[in-house]
Amino acid sequence: MGSMAQVTLLLVGASGFLGPHLVRAARRRGLRVAAVSRRPAAGPRAAGAVPDELHELDAAGTDAPRRLADLLEAARPSALLLAAALARVEECERDPARAAALNVELPAAAARLARAHDLRLVHLSTDLVFGAHPPRGARYAEDDPPSPVHAYGRSKAAGEGAVLAADPRALVLRLPLLYGDSFGRGLGASDQVLAALARGEPPTLFDDEWRTPLEAGNAAEAVLELLSGDAHGLLHLAGPARVSRHELALAVLAAHGRAGEAGRLRAVTRAALGLASQRPADVSLDARRATELLALRLLAPDEALRAAREPLG
Repeated sequence: MGSMAQVTLLLVGASGFLGPHLVRAARRRGLRVAAVSRRPAAGPRAAGAVPDELHELDAAGTDAPRRLADLLEAARPSALLLAAALARVEECERDPARAAALNVELPAAAARLARAHDLRLVHLSTDLVFGAHPPRGARYAEDDPPSPVHAYGRSKAAGEGAVLAADPRALVLRLPLLYGDSFGRGLGASDQVLAALARGEPPTLFDDEWRTPLEAGNAAEAVLELLSGDAHGLLHLAGPARVSRHELALAVLAAHGRAGEAGRLRAVTRAALGLASQRPADVSLDARRATELLALRLLAPDEALRAAREPLG
């Protein structure tokens, strides 16, 4: 373990799809980052996405709360960003105990530690805490009660409650479907499509599943801006456009100059694959509260995909 001198942000869950974007956003803000993940070496080494410190932690392990406490004691950071989760829906159904460990027990422990250390805590959650019942308005707002349809959504909703019960000053950010650059790893809603096409496989995409997606870099910058503020409780962070998975894939192809390959995409309904009861039709988030707090603009796919392909300044 390194010295972790002058660490200002401890990021747990750094090697997932969003993690490197969070590291890059933090480094661009001048923060010193200690990144924690189960496989520290698995993270990409893209420009600006390399943390100052790398530390190993199996977030589902029985000793994870103790290990996290040790890291906090050594680092003495000013903020804790919890991005670790068991996010694969099928895996949560197969292994609810692991889902509970990662999505409920670890966040609760992190919140207790953050309160004890007087740390700013931001915990990342998901739009998939909704779906079983329609929103009160056009999209789900923060005061709509959770209504998950599967084990993943139930575990994340329970984790939200556990965090805010342990540390009411914490900020829980519900994120939507994320897309964008996965640094060659084939992760996220857009790179999965491109990777499938590269393998010669026609991607199967729902045209009746509606989300309010965000590009990962845009999402990471928004997370870091909100972390630096004093907002607390629940907040929705989502894009302005409500689109289907198929429409998002079409936008991805257009942004890569491959609109002529639209015919290689396979558009289907959830019912056609026997998944109508297992996948929510619409979990679009109302992000007006976050939009009012942010100086950053949350971008729709067409604009975000163009911007993400431009060189960083």
